[in-house]
Amino acid sequence: MLIAQALSYHIGKRPLLRNVSFSLRSGEMLAILGANGAGKSTLLKMLSGEKTPSEGQITLHEKNLAEYKSVELARNRAVLNQQNFVSMAFTAEEIVSMGRYPHRGQTTAAQDRNICSQVMELTGTTVLAERSYLTLSGGEQQRVQLARVLAQIWDVPGALLIMDEPVASLDLQYQQQTLAIAKMLSRKGYMVITVLHDINLAAQYADRILMLKNGRKWYDGSAAEILSSKNIYEVFEISADIITQPSTLRPVFLPHEVLIELGQ
Repeated sequence: MLIAQALSYHIGKRPLLRNVSFSLRSGEMLAILGANGAGKSTLLKMLSGEKTPSEGQITLHEKNLAEYKSVELARNRAVLNQQNFVSMAFTAEEIVSMGRYPHRGQTTAAQDRNICSQVMELTGTTVLAERSYLTLSGGEQQRVQLARVLAQIWDVPGALLIMDEPVASLDLQYQQQTLAIAKMLSRKGYMVITVLHDINLAAQYADRILMLKNGRKWYDGSAAEILSSKNIYEVFEISADIITQPSTLRPVFLPHEVLIELGQ
């Protein structure tokens, strides 16, 4: 279980996140929504251990996140960043195999190769295995990075997967595939947290949605509970209709057209 208690983060006197609390159980997928500057990435960096909260604490599997050694933490949580900078011409397969580094000495080379093979097949990156990472498109690179983080926690049931805008550079097919993989992992007992900008994708795949505004938790609940025209306007300042999809009974977000007139 992941528990975030009264998290705040300040740079100087400027608060980026204020008093945010929530918990996440094994088998649950949480989507974080909010406008630019709402504090989404700051929250993820604290949950991943990259930043230390100015106030509050985070516990993962009943242990304070700050007490984990780096290798131990790497075995229990994986992070898919929005941007991943690689300057050397590693092959896609070599990038994926890097996800197994935290497990060296605990698994055999054959086990590691088998896991890498499984996650590359799952992410559709097997055909890219021998390609230089630097020659891949942005979407292909993102899929390779997804395979890497999956390899990192593939044999650790109950681990935490954190994804920061994982579908931003992907086409429609791989947007759906990426979130379907995340959903599948949650159903196998993993904990999944993802930042998304697409409200409909959040409603389609996440068990819960956490909405942030101005560094504060605004709403937390299922899509059916918190997605309303009123709430969307409060958080994003945009008018929209929310309808229910008859086949799935999930809410669907339909933004109103924005009209802008040039001044004379």
